[in-house]
Amino acid sequence: MKKLLLILCLTIIAPLCAQVKILAFSGSTRTGSYNKMLVKEAAEMARQMGAQVTVIDLKDFPMPFYDGELEEKEGMPANAKRLKQLMVESDAFMIASPEYNASISAVLKNTIDWTSRRTGENPPVYAFKGKKFALMSASPSKFGGVRGLAALQAIIEDVGGEVLKQKTMIPVAHEAFDAQGKLKDPKLKQELKKEVEQLVRATKK
Repeated sequence: MKKLLLILCLTIIAPLCAQVKILAFSGSTRTGSYNKMLVKEAAEMARQMGAQVTVIDLKDFPMPFYDGELEEKEGMPANAKRLKQLMVESDAFMIASPEYNASISAVLKNTIDWTSRRTGENPPVYAFKGKKFALMSASPSKFGGVRGLAALQAIIEDVGGEVLKQKTMIPVAHEAFDAQGKLKDPKLKQELKKEVEQLVRATKK
């Protein structure tokens, strides 16, 4: 039986058996954020597919707004270094991004600005370059945050990341989750699962 499972793992379902390391987070630091709920559900799906997922809260990585003079004088903030190291150690990313004024949150943009800077001998975008990104959004609007995801995709691709074509957008988010923070609509849940599976399969070792 063990031999059969090993054969299956190496052939039929090899992409899901690899221990892919995924870093997952929301672009919102708000308590009770719908995007935090969304990315946590996506993370659990990825774990069920055999991936190793680390879910973080950007609230735990406070850093000043990016300032070139500050960087020149003091270097990269400690929390930016800490987060960048987590990114470097990850194979792929899942980001649930709220939509603010047709774009992304200031905290998410600032996070990308700092972690895309040079540290040591590696190039500035080393933490992002060539890595796969699954982007998703939950929004109170009926459009599900589509404009914010378009802005985020442009930023991620500019720093060298590869964004999956499949994206999950949850409209009317204040009605989309149950008391446990799980998606209520089976179709939306299946859409999210499809995106997560695509990320795990695309991030082969």
